[in-house]
Parts: sequence; C-alpha cells; structure tokens
Amino acid sequence: MQSQTGEIVRSSEMAGDKYIIYFYPRDFTPGCTTEADEFTKAHGVFEKAGIRILGVSPDTAESHQKFCNKMNIPYPLLADTDKTLANAFGVWGPKKFMGREYMGVNRSTFLVDESGTVFKVFAKVRPKGHARQVLESFTK
Repeated sequence: MQSQTGEIVRSSEMAGDKYIIYFYPRDFTPGCTTEADEFTKAHGVFEKAGIRILGVSPDTAESHQKFCNKMNIPYPLLADTDKTLANAFGVWGPKKFMGREYMGVNRSTFLVDESGTVFKVFAKVRPKGHARQVLESFTK
C-alpha cells in the first residue's frame, strides 16, 4: 500500500514489530483531524515503546501528504483508494449520518503484536482519548 511519500508499505516488512493500524474515513474532517493529532502528540511515546503507527483511509497519497504537512504527522498514512485493506479488515460498510445511509470506512483500530497477530480491535472508535487508550492496551 502506498504512503503519503510514495513509499510502498507491506505487512511482510512489519514482521517482528508491534504496530497499530487505524482506519479513518477522510483527511481533514474534524474527527479524523482529532485522531491524527492525538497519535501525532503521542508518537514519541509509541516510538519509545517500540510501537509503529499506520493510518489508513481511502484518500489518495497526495491528500495524505497535504494532511501530514498541515498536521505535522510523523508516521505513514496509507492510501487505500481501492478499499483493499478496508475490506480485508472488515471496516468498509454501511454508515448512517443525518438520516442518510452510504458506504464508508467505519473508524476502527487494530493492535498487532510482533508475530503479526491482531490481539485487540477497537470498533466504533471515538477519536478523543483514543491514542491513550491504544497505548494502555499495549502496556497491559
């Protein structure tokens, strides 16, 4: 999957690392901005704990680059424009907003251990306080 810098990130390259992969609907929206900002502020703590962060949305790499520049995001955002990852993780599906139903990314976070096993899933994530919640799950 392509990151905002054009780098291709593969799960095989993550082997032996602890990481989180969080799915969010869109760059520059209020909830997504809050979530990205919290992970950015906590990035150093995650790094010291040996935990990598990956954000994923259906936006393009170019949109991610603008979002990273504006928000000073230090970790990769992956462009899942064809929804391959979202479908694989089961986060692409029906949503409802103001009485309107549509398909989109259901905000979710997956925690992965060094063996590549997902050991915790946060579904229906509330952005505020989520980075702290994720970090606490890794340190328990």
